[in-house]
Amino acid sequence: MRGKGKQTIVWLLMGMLVLGLGGFGVTNFSGGTADIGGVGKVDVGSQDYARALRNEVQDFAARTGRQLTPSEAKSIGIDQVALSRLFVAAAMEDEANRLGVSVGNKAVGDQIVKSPAFAGLDGKFDRARYADTLNREGIREPEFEHDLRMDEARLILQRATLAAVTAPAPVTDRALGWLLETRDIHWKELTAADLTAPIATPDDATLEAWHKANADRFTSPETRKITYVWLTPEMLEKDVQVDEQGLRDLYNQRIDEFQQPERRMVERLVFPTPDAAAEAKARLDKGETSFEQLANERGLSLNDIDLGEVSKADLGEAGDAVFALDQPGIAGPAPSNLGPALFAMNAILEPVNVPFEEAREDLRVEAAVDRARRQIDDQTGTFSDELAGGATLEDLAKDTPLELGQIDWTGKDEGGPNSIAAYPEFREHAASIAEGDFPELFTFEDGGVFAMRLDKIEPPALIPFAEVRDRVLEDWTQNETHRQLLTLADERRVETEAATDPVLSPTPAATTPVAQAVGAVDPQATMPAPAPVQPDKGKPELNLARGGFINGVPQDVVTKAFEIAEMGETSVIDADNRVFLVTLDQIHSADIKAESAQQIRDGIVAGQTDSLRQDVFEYFTRAVQTRAGVTVNQTAVDAVNAQMQ
Repeated sequence: MRGKGKQTIVWLLMGMLVLGLGGFGVTNFSGGTADIGGVGKVDVGSQDYARALRNEVQDFAARTGRQLTPSEAKSIGIDQVALSRLFVAAAMEDEANRLGVSVGNKAVGDQIVKSPAFAGLDGKFDRARYADTLNREGIREPEFEHDLRMDEARLILQRATLAAVTAPAPVTDRALGWLLETRDIHWKELTAADLTAPIATPDDATLEAWHKANADRFTSPETRKITYVWLTPEMLEKDVQVDEQGLRDLYNQRIDEFQQPERRMVERLVFPTPDAAAEAKARLDKGETSFEQLANERGLSLNDIDLGEVSKADLGEAGDAVFALDQPGIAGPAPSNLGPALFAMNAILEPVNVPFEEAREDLRVEAAVDRARRQIDDQTGTFSDELAGGATLEDLAKDTPLELGQIDWTGKDEGGPNSIAAYPEFREHAASIAEGDFPELFTFEDGGVFAMRLDKIEPPALIPFAEVRDRVLEDWTQNETHRQLLTLADERRVETEAATDPVLSPTPAATTPVAQAVGAVDPQATMPAPAPVQPDKGKPELNLARGGFINGVPQDVVTKAFEIAEMGETSVIDADNRVFLVTLDQIHSADIKAESAQQIRDGIVAGQTDSLRQDVFEYFTRAVQTRAGVTVNQTAVDAVNAQMQ
């Protein structure tokens, strides 16, 4: 249910645009009325704002799963979002009124009758429900119907404003050409083996200076020394007795997990007639199309026609045809409950036959853990009472099944599978607990419980050089190796680019007139130019696509390969602390007219058009607000905000 200027359709279509109040051209701040302001001759009421604000908070909670307090909502601008939507809608309504844009009673009536909110038990419009719903929301029928009418008017105005806005073809073509361009490159990674000499071992003075200069790398994090007790179902599992007959009953209840017939992964494409199915199968057999293309021709994707794992019985009359395939392929045409169909069989799943004896141990552990979980739940009250009565964690460990432990927790190590730090519940409370906090009992998601005490906090501190000398040496060596590799890479880059320059024409051999006269030397003869030494450019990569990948190479190498400007140019790329030389050999322009590019073009057009329409709509609403004038009653706004506290 919505008030003036904010019905469902408006929220959906105008939700793309959230304008700050600064963009409204506010000209007056007044007080003393029930309205929070308006645009031109259209007022925005306090009740409208209250409902809009409540809706925004509820929408945030639905999207994030977290309820906001009023102060949090205000701090992240939820109130400004609600006001923005209302004033945009009011501006559109005022402009529609000025232009005389409206709709008839039939359009309004159709919306009301078709609304699920006003449907009775039979699914049809219920007049009494309509009146009762509006009454609960505090909206009068004439006001609600006026709002619906204006919703339609605003939509008409919005469509008219944006109808001619489309992405320019030259812009789309340029974006498509940039996206689909491919390149041929050579790439080579330089490693320590390429250096002319090994890295010299530094003296302690050098290492100590490195240790101080990079203190952040050798500083221990804040450490929270925590004592805890905990108990999980797995700790009790081995001591829990499970009835043999109970295990057999559990096995029989879940027999479908342990006894399954042969199954196939199948997709089904239904056709209107047997002839249409046979024609499609003939096209498949000739290689003229694919199963996915056939689905696309019928407006479907493979996800739409996927049947998942099915048995022969699940397929009915088509079961024999599909299960006759001994490898993935196409079966049919065959009948189905929806008509003649082709079936794409993608995988064969062997029968499952796990006897009770094989499943017994897994079932026993599962049943024991479940029973242990219930035992812990039964004792939780006792554990909490003892803590409340002054028992220490050490006392609990002596008198109950709870186990005592201690951990130096830094917040960076999530711990192994047998560590309490592996539980997110522990990490959450370990990060917030303070010295002197009284131990409380908390629960794990798996049914376990724990309590903790913070004994001490050790602040971050620089680890003495003597304790981390090996780490410092390793860090210095890596850094020095990387530095020298970058220097070497720059030298190799110059050599590679020089080798790709045009070779000068051969120089005529030095001859004398006498030698020519006696015919000792051909005057046309030339001395051969020495063959240039070609540096090793590394491995070739042909038709590399923008956004593509090279196996074993950081993605940043591919990204920067497309930043090289000229063919023949070599670039030094530092990626993930590795050094690469990349040479651009060839740039292949995209065929933007190809059929395969059409889907990408459509996506680019849609994205650019949406962006342009958002801009145009923003400019239009700002212009309307500036022309009509915007007033805001800040006193009324503050009053509504206060009521939401």
